[in-house]
Amino acid sequence: MRQIGRFITISALAVLFEVSCLGYAQKPQQEDQGKQQGQEKKQDQGKQQGQEKKQDQGKQQGQEKKQDQGKQQGAQHQQQPQQQEQNKQQQQNAQHQQQQEQQQNKQQQQNAQHQQQEQNKQQQNAQHQQQQEQNKQQQQNAQHQQQQQGAQQQLQRQQDIRQMQRTPEQEHQQQAEQQRVWQQRRATQWDHEHRSWQQRGGYNGYRVPDTYFRSHYGRDHWFRIYSLPFMFEGGYPRFQYNGYWFLFMDPYPEFWGPNWYETDDVYVDYYGDGYYLYNRRYPGRPGIAVSITF
Repeated sequence: MRQIGRFITISALAVLFEVSCLGYAQKPQQEDQGKQQGQEKKQDQGKQQGQEKKQDQGKQQGQEKKQDQGKQQGAQHQQQPQQQEQNKQQQQNAQHQQQQEQQQNKQQQQNAQHQQQEQNKQQQNAQHQQQQEQNKQQQQNAQHQQQQQGAQQQLQRQQDIRQMQRTPEQEHQQQAEQQRVWQQRRATQWDHEHRSWQQRGGYNGYRVPDTYFRSHYGRDHWFRIYSLPFMFEGGYPRFQYNGYWFLFMDPYPEFWGPNWYETDDVYVDYYGDGYYLYNRRYPGRPGIAVSITF
């Protein structure tokens, strides 16, 4: 019995020892597990805290954002009347400036019109005065020219009278010269040999003043060349009548008589484009082109 008791006691001690050893061996493991669990718990807590912190920050930021937006909206709401007032003021300023510009443009247009009217008036006055001066000068020139022509015509008449007061010998010499010249100047086919002033390119000789011409020339003032001063120069005959020399530009027609210059009445007239000599014996027939010189 004692041995059994010892055995039991020894067995119990052995079990207690193993349990002690096992407990001691498991204690570090438990500690490690505790540490690990603590770390994991701390990490979870840290994560949770971080998430909570982020959430808090997000909430805080959202609140701050809402507050900022509210403030901004409030500021905008407060600024909106100011902006409207500013816009209204700007519009009024723009309208006022536009009205000023329109007024300035209108004033400038009125000034320009007034200035243009003044310039036109001055130009008209200057033109009127210039026209008066020109008319006055033309009248003076016409009077002076008329006086010169009158004096020259008077002098020429005196010369004509002196030339017509020829001696019988001088008259015979002139008759012989005219007969010789007119024989040379007779046409064979006058319709093909003569030319009008238009065919010659226009009349470019001297023009007798209309008043004087109507008084001394035309179909009502005829004469005979035979009794007038006569010259033959440069191959063209010419005669003098009423202060002017008349130069023959064409031969005389072959149907005129051989002594027409002595027997036929002729006259000088202006027809269409220049001066022509007509023979009253052949009415309706073309005239001979003549050029007038002093």
